[in-house]
Order: sequence, then structure tokens, then C-alpha cells
Amino acid sequence: MLYTSRLKEILLRKKLINKQNIELYEQAAKKEKLSLEGYLFKHKILEEKKLYKIAAEYFKLPTVDLKEVVVRKDILFLVPDIIASTHKILAFNKKGNKIQLAVTNPDDIQMFEFISKKTGLNPELYICLPSALEETLKQYRVSLKAEFQKITVGPAKKEDKKKLQQLAENLPIVRIVDSLLEHAIFEGASDIHIEPLEKEVVVRYRVDGILRKVMTLPRAALSGIVARIKILSNLKLDEHRLPQDGRFKVETKEYKISFRVSIMPIFDGEKIVMRLLKESAKALTLEDLGLLKGPLEIVKRNIKRPHGIIFVTGPTGSGKTTTLYSIMNMLNKPEVNIATVEDPVEYRMPGINQSQVNPKIEFTFAKGLRSLLRQDPDIMMVGEIRDPETAEIATNAAMTGHLVLSTLHTNDAATTLPRLGDMGVPPFLIAFTANMLVAQRLLRKLCPECKTSYKLTKEQVAELNKLFNMSEIAKSLQRLKFLKAGARMSTLPFYRGTGCQKCGNTGYKGRIGIYEVLEVTQTIKNLIHKKANAVQIGETAKKSGMITMVMDGFIKAMKGITSVEEVIRVTKE
Repeated sequence: MLYTSRLKEILLRKKLINKQNIELYEQAAKKEKLSLEGYLFKHKILEEKKLYKIAAEYFKLPTVDLKEVVVRKDILFLVPDIIASTHKILAFNKKGNKIQLAVTNPDDIQMFEFISKKTGLNPELYICLPSALEETLKQYRVSLKAEFQKITVGPAKKEDKKKLQQLAENLPIVRIVDSLLEHAIFEGASDIHIEPLEKEVVVRYRVDGILRKVMTLPRAALSGIVARIKILSNLKLDEHRLPQDGRFKVETKEYKISFRVSIMPIFDGEKIVMRLLKESAKALTLEDLGLLKGPLEIVKRNIKRPHGIIFVTGPTGSGKTTTLYSIMNMLNKPEVNIATVEDPVEYRMPGINQSQVNPKIEFTFAKGLRSLLRQDPDIMMVGEIRDPETAEIATNAAMTGHLVLSTLHTNDAATTLPRLGDMGVPPFLIAFTANMLVAQRLLRKLCPECKTSYKLTKEQVAELNKLFNMSEIAKSLQRLKFLKAGARMSTLPFYRGTGCQKCGNTGYKGRIGIYEVLEVTQTIKNLIHKKANAVQIGETAKKSGMITMVMDGFIKAMKGITSVEEVIRVTKE
């Protein structure tokens, strides 16, 4: 499938559809949750053959009719199934040091380079019809299914450890697992989900916080894939009834990735989720994370304080740990002793004493924190405060001269303070020890290559007013000088991504945080003593100039960093 920006270019250059109609079709396609190309084909506005013939002329590439070609299985498998299915690329012939590829999107340059590196052959591109490519891909799946059926006939009745080990070493299983891992690294995925269903196995990747389906595998492949990943993670092969957690590394010249593995028994088998962690990744600065100038100054001021607690809050996957690691990286100096208790240790940081909790041997956050206090720490990081015991030890540590960094699961910054009270921490202790609360979410950044500006329509402004108090947001942004006095949302330029080769036609590339930084001032301390609720604390903080996550989101949308749709998705989900 052609990238949307390229498709529009071809349509306009060849005068197939005018600009006004393209915009109308694009809006209609969004309502039907289709790509522009898919919408044009579905409603017979444009014929597939006509478009791809013109595309071949435009790219000056030869065409191939896959219906007329017999593809050998050994050539078909030169490009792994997951890449063929996701990127619509099919190897149909090999001549000397060249691999002939049938493609629907000649702009997918990074993937062609990846195939060249993987096969050691030079790609030669041919344009083909998407429908013909889909038909040929079915051969792929039939061949795979046949291979998996052969190797799973033996252990299907009784899966003992030896048979599972043999199964995990079969070439098709090794090939498919290697491809899944390699492709996830290439796509910049943060998680891989391998999910068994009644008749198939679905593989999904989380890229920039969004889960998307990348392929389906025959059900017969499940036992081998699970066994292979268990061997890599050093887990029990013959345990199918209990959850298991493990870890393994993949290291090449280009990258060093640690895979954190979780295997969970579900109704249709064992589900695998793998978290990808770049071991070579450097800690980001707070500026890189997306903190605005004002909140950044508050954070820098508070991390210099010798004692107290700094809380980072938000749901799972909102980047809390990354923020804490960035703060620790700033504080990490030879004259300071920093120790952590984490679950799990996600990144290794030289100069910091990191320990991982282990509930099996009763090494909990509370026990770890108690032990850390005997290690003469200046700064302590507690992965998460989950229970009253850990909350009590952490607040007492902060009161006795330590700086404590930790996370909590709350929706916003103000809710953190009453949440500690619910855990049994007395109000005077919360008021005395809490220095700063940071609530955060992650949203996708617009692709810089294909973002375009537009102005909100009356309908879009009305929709925003239903979701947010836009007049209050506008007044706050004017007061903080992010918005000119009297400016209206309908007159401001906002941005969206049209989709290109750099962002995989999504319009987004990478992620950034939106933050709410609440400094515990004397006014806030007085409210804590009075056992004020989260709404009262939040309103007081806003009057004192706190930028909320929604406001931060709109500031970034106005700057062209993200889209209004992303702000809505992240703050209203």
C-alpha cells in the first residue's frame, strides 16, 4: 500500500482526482476507519490496476503479475513471513546476487535495506497489485502451516520436556521466533504480544504506545514458539499451569536489547508478553522528556533538596520509571550514595546500587527499603509504593534526612496526597515529607517529515468544548503567556501528520510526555493538615500557576509537537 502523502502526490500530478475531492475522500475514509487508498478501492472511485500501473510509471519501476509467476518455497522464505505480511513485500525470484521483490510501496527504503542486510542480496523492486500479493502470501501461510503440522504431530498428545526441547530446536520455529524479535527491534516496538486463540495465534506489537496486529500464525505453531521462548528465558519447559517470568538478551554490532518475558496461562494456551529494553540506551534529560520551562525549574529546585519525597504518578506504561531514571542520572555523583529497590530493574545505571524485589523469597519493597536504610544512602528510589508498610517506611526515611524517589498509581498529581492518607500515613507526615508530585502521560509526536497545519472547524471546536472546559484552559494559557490575550482556539494553527515513509504511514514518530508538576508549598501543606480532598488541592495548585496535563497537551499541540487527537486520546481514555 502506498504512503498517503505519496498517493495524494500521484493523484494530483496525474490529475486523477482534484485536491478538493481528495480532502473530502480523506475525511470520509477516517469515518470508516480506512486508509485513503482502501476507501478509493472500496467505493470504486479508482481501480487498483489503473493506480498501480500509474504508480509504476511514476516510480520508473517494472511491474510483475504474481498470478503468472510460480514462486519457489526456498525463495519465498528469504523474506520472513512477518515482514512479508506487515510490509507487503514478497520475494519471487533470485538472480545471482540479486533478490527480486514484488512490492506495493517502493518508498519502504529502510525495510529494503534490512532485507539486503539479512539476505546478503541486492533488492530489485517490481510493482505488483496488492490483491495479487495477498493471494501469493496465502501460499506462504499454507507452507508454514504444513511445516508446523509436521513438527507438532509428535508432541501434541503428551508434551514431555524432551519432546518440547526438540520442538523448540526445529528450524521453522527458530526462524519464526528470530524473525519476530528482529522485526520488533526494527519497528521500534516496546512490547511483543503472542496471543493464542482457538484456531490461530495472533502476534501484536506495541509501537509508540499503540498495539497493532502484525501477523497471525497457525495454531500448530504455538507449542514450539512457547517452548523456544522458555528455553531462551531459562524457564521451566513442562510448566503450563503457573505464570512464569524470565529474561534474555539479544546482542549484535548494531544493538543490545534485553527482553523481559512474562508467560501467563489463559483459556486457549499460554500468552507471552515480551518487553524490549535497550540496554545501551542513555538516560534522557528532563528537557528531552518534554518538561516545559516552568515545571522544569520546579523539578530541578526540588531534586536539590536534601530530604523529602518526590512522587511520579500515572498509569502503567506512562513513562514514570524513565522520569525517575532521568532524575537519578542528574543526581548521580561520586560523593552521593544512591540505592534502589525495583521490580524489575529495567536499566542498569553505573554508580547506582540497584536491587530487585523477589516475592518468592519474601524480599519485598518494604523489606528492601528497611535494608537500604542500613546502607547509609543519601538518595533512595523505591520502584512503587503499593502498601501501607512501604508508605510508612518511605515517609519515615524522608523525615530522617533522606531524599526518596518513588511512584504511585493515581490519575493526577493532586490525588496522590489523599491516596497516601488512605494508606494510613498521618496528614502531618505527608505535609512534612512530600516535596513535589509529578503526574504524567505519554503521547505520540507528529512526524516532522509529513506534518501539516490546519485550523479547527466550528464542529471541532464544539466537540472540544464537550470534552474540556476550553474557556478555562484558554484563560489559564493566556495568564501563563502561552496564548495571546483574546486569542480563540478556532484562529490558532494546529497540526496533523499525513503519513510518509519515515513514520510508516501513521503520521507519528516517537513519543513525548505531558506533565503536571505540583510543588508542595506552604498553602498546599495547610490544605493537607485540614484533610482537603484532591479537587480542593488541584484547584488551589492551578490558581498558583500549575500547568495541568491537558494544558501541557494543548501547548504541545499548538507548537506542532503533537496533535489535538492525541491529547484527547491520552487524557480522556
